[in-house]
Amino acid sequence: MGTPLESREEQATEVVDRLHEEYPDSTISLNYSNRLELLIAVVLSAQCTDERVNEVTADLFEKYQSAEDYAAASEEQLAEDIYGITFHNNKGGYLQGIGEILTEEHDGEVPDTMSALTDLPGVGRKTANVVLQHGHDIVEGIVVDTHVQRLSRRLGLTEKDRPEAIEQDLLDVVPDSEWQQFTHLLIDHGRAVCGARSADCDACGLADICPSEKGDSEVDLASGEAW
Repeated sequence: MGTPLESREEQATEVVDRLHEEYPDSTISLNYSNRLELLIAVVLSAQCTDERVNEVTADLFEKYQSAEDYAAASEEQLAEDIYGITFHNNKGGYLQGIGEILTEEHDGEVPDTMSALTDLPGVGRKTANVVLQHGHDIVEGIVVDTHVQRLSRRLGLTEKDRPEAIEQDLLDVVPDSEWQQFTHLLIDHGRAVCGARSADCDACGLADICPSEKGDSEVDLASGEAW
């Protein structure tokens, strides 16, 4: 297996530096043109591919251009308009509820605090972090999606299981100047090389420092199970 650096801080810095070289243009892959579109797209992206979200929102954002538009629509109509998105019925309700709260409590604008964002239907800390970072240029956390959760465990940066606990672990070791990019870099690497069931260690530029590397390690630290 690979040999991690002596401290988690050194390991995190080396991971970031190498991935910057591998993915110099790493960024968010959702399409949006304003804060409301960003918020809606991120809510829809839960357990759904960004590619599929972008397909659906191309028409959705033409039809619904304000919080008031979402508030005025029925849950059933919104669910129909996002058909093809995972859990479209539930998310139709989220969009209608988001529209109502933004209209009634925030003058139709997307708020810029973690507490206000997480009060919205379908918005957890992960979604709120994305909106704060890319909508308001406020970086106060690390977005922990499935790729970040998997790779940060495989790379020995955390032993935690829950996204919230993983985020707190990562905040202690990832340089704060890299909190935003860290997520995009791990997502790109997870998609290209280090998949959940298709980790290609032979092609991985992190293999020599990865304690899960298949060459010698019998265990995938992301799952705790044998490769």
